[in-house]
Amino acid sequence: MPAKKTNRKYYFSVEGETEKWYLEWIKQLMNNDPSAAHTVTIDCKKEKNPLKRAKSLTILDKTVITHWFDYESAEDIHARQFKETLDALKETSTFKKQIKYQLGYSNFTFELWMVLHKRDCNTALAHRRQYLKWINSAFGESFAELSDYKEEANFKRVLNKISLDDVQAAIVRAKKIMKRNHEAGLTLHEYKGYRYYKENPSLLVHESIENMLKDCKLI
Repeated sequence: MPAKKTNRKYYFSVEGETEKWYLEWIKQLMNNDPSAAHTVTIDCKKEKNPLKRAKSLTILDKTVITHWFDYESAEDIHARQFKETLDALKETSTFKKQIKYQLGYSNFTFELWMVLHKRDCNTALAHRRQYLKWINSAFGESFAELSDYKEEANFKRVLNKISLDDVQAAIVRAKKIMKRNHEAGLTLHEYKGYRYYKENPSLLVHESIENMLKDCKLI
C-alpha cells in the first residue's frame, strides 16, 4: 500500500466570500490530485482586519498567514485604506511574534487573478467594474453585473471551469505582469516592509498559491 500522505496546513484571511470559495476549490483540486505529495488543509477566514484574525488563533509554532485584499483604486480613500491594512499586518507581527503575515494584494481586484486562469490581462483599467467583460470573456459567461458573478451559485459555476493546469497558467501570467512592471521602471513602493505597485495591473495573490503547489510537488 502507498504511504499515507502527510498534511500541510495553510492560513489565510480574505476580504470577501469569493476569495474564500476560491481557496476551498483550490484545496479540493489539490487533494483530488493523486500526484500531490501531501494533502492540504486551508484555514481561511473572511476578516478584513488581520490583527483580529491573528487574535482569534491559538497557535504556538511559527505560522505564516497570507492576507488577500484589494488595492481598489488610486483614490485617496482607497490608498489610505490599503496602507491601514498594511499597518495592521505589521502590528500583527509585533503583537504575536510567532505569526508572520504575508501580503497578497490584487490591483484593482481579485477578478484580475480570476481572469488570469484563462487569458492574459495586461491592460490598465480605469475602474474595477471594467473587469466584468474580462470575466465574461475568460469564462464564457454573460453576467450583467459583477454582483451577479459574485453570487455563490454563479461563482462556483465559474470555479468548476478552473483546473490545476489553469492555476499554473495563472501563476505564469501573474509573474509576467510583475516582471513587465519592473522592466517598465514602475516604482515598487515599500511601506512597513511590504512592497507593491500602485499601477494596475499588479498583484501578489499568486505567490501563496505557488508556494502551496510547490510544497505539494504539483509544480
